[in-house]
Amino acid sequence: MDARIGFIGLGNLGRAIAERLVREGVDLTVWNRTRQKSAGVEASWVDSPREVAAATDTIVLNLFDSAAVRAVLIGSDGILTRSFGGKTIIDTTTNHFSEVLEFHEVVARAGGSYLEAPVLGSVGPASQGALTILVSGVQTSYSRALWILQKFGKAIFYLGEPGRATRMKLVNNLVLGSFMATLAEAIAFGECAGIARDQILEILSAGAGNSTVLNGKKEKLLREDFSPHFSCGAIQKDLRYLDELARYLGCHLTMGPATGELFAEAISSGLMQQDFSSVYRVLKDHCAPRL
Repeated sequence: MDARIGFIGLGNLGRAIAERLVREGVDLTVWNRTRQKSAGVEASWVDSPREVAAATDTIVLNLFDSAAVRAVLIGSDGILTRSFGGKTIIDTTTNHFSEVLEFHEVVARAGGSYLEAPVLGSVGPASQGALTILVSGVQTSYSRALWILQKFGKAIFYLGEPGRATRMKLVNNLVLGSFMATLAEAIAFGECAGIARDQILEILSAGAGNSTVLNGKKEKLLREDFSPHFSCGAIQKDLRYLDELARYLGCHLTMGPATGELFAEAISSGLMQQDFSSVYRVLKDHCAPRL
């Protein structure tokens, strides 16, 4: 059992996972591109990913995209710019389906182990240790890292072959993004039809809309409090990766591209950093009566 754990990436979700690990008794060494985001996290701060690697045996990553992962791995002060033999990276980032394969290879060449471990769920489940985690990589590395994953994940699926976990995460986010858009449109349309928003939400929660998505976003939609847990920028990036995967596989998707365009519109409306439930604002404008 590795006792020295590093953590890189203290955005909304990353911070929630890191704080959960600390509450579970894990001594963390952390780095984030913006140091002030580490304020309040009870962990040791170092000045670069390279220093995290020097101080720890296993490093958890939670970053925005594959470009950020690449920089942390092989940038000028990256993890792999020092000896990494026998160490492990657990990457909870939602990566690009092809770039994640490169990360497996580059870490293996450095003598380490790389586990792609994208998570399903957001800040609330992370804080409660209730995320769903999808894992691909060498099984012995997975077995050694399982005790860490179990501290912030409730349902853990080992998918084996590199790339599968990332592909499944993109499949999941096709459902997540399109369902959020459908809920938002239903609420906006219901209001246009003369029904109060609180009543719409109550009825959808008892009917066809009942889901972890609506349960998690109900208060945000009711109060139009779109402080970010999972941003429009993040879901649009995931849907773009999904679209590229579909093209690579020669598979025609309908809902993915349409939903991606809707979130792109939300971003162009200034909602990039807002919670992805803020797509309601775009759809409310779409549903406004035209006089």
